[in-house]
Amino acid sequence: MIELNKEDGLWIVTLNNPGKANALTGAMLTELAEIAEAATEARALILTGAGSVFSAGADLAEARTGLATSDVWERLSGAIAALPCLTVAALNGTLAGGANGMVLACDLRIAVPSAKFFYPVMKLGFLPQPSDPARMAALIGPARTKMILMAGQKITADEAYVFGLVDRVVAPDELMQTARDLVADSIAAEPRIAAGIAELCA
Repeated sequence: MIELNKEDGLWIVTLNNPGKANALTGAMLTELAEIAEAATEARALILTGAGSVFSAGADLAEARTGLATSDVWERLSGAIAALPCLTVAALNGTLAGGANGMVLACDLRIAVPSAKFFYPVMKLGFLPQPSDPARMAALIGPARTKMILMAGQKITADEAYVFGLVDRVVAPDELMQTARDLVADSIAAEPRIAAGIAELCA
């Protein structure tokens, strides 16, 4: 359900469970965290999904039995945020719930026009993962963060772009090429230069 392709320093990680809207199980999250922890050797990483939804968030059956409060979410987002290479979330569709964490931890986010963004933690009775509100607020400010987390608002790709939650909105058939173009210079650069720039931007 998680695919990893390595192409000359570029790691492409794909959530591949489109029949369940790429809902995340504990096993999938653990595998993603292990990939992110091993990606210190990557020159760039692209995170995307199969089908028309990036991820519906936690698998609801597992969320009710403890996954919603598992520390594996923080393990995953922390590992992505710590990577010295350029990381891009190529959002092929809607992003929901706890799946926001790994996307917020990426350096760049691009999305298709049909994507929607929401994080219904208040409605479901859970707190967001600890680092998610701070990362979201750093991108879009505290008021808009509360609009999503506390008011439970679903926002469109165009609104997400205006807010600063995504960096580009592109046609579905341009999504992966745009992601590849964004990381091309980072892959070509010496690793120490890329790591140095990442440190300066932190």
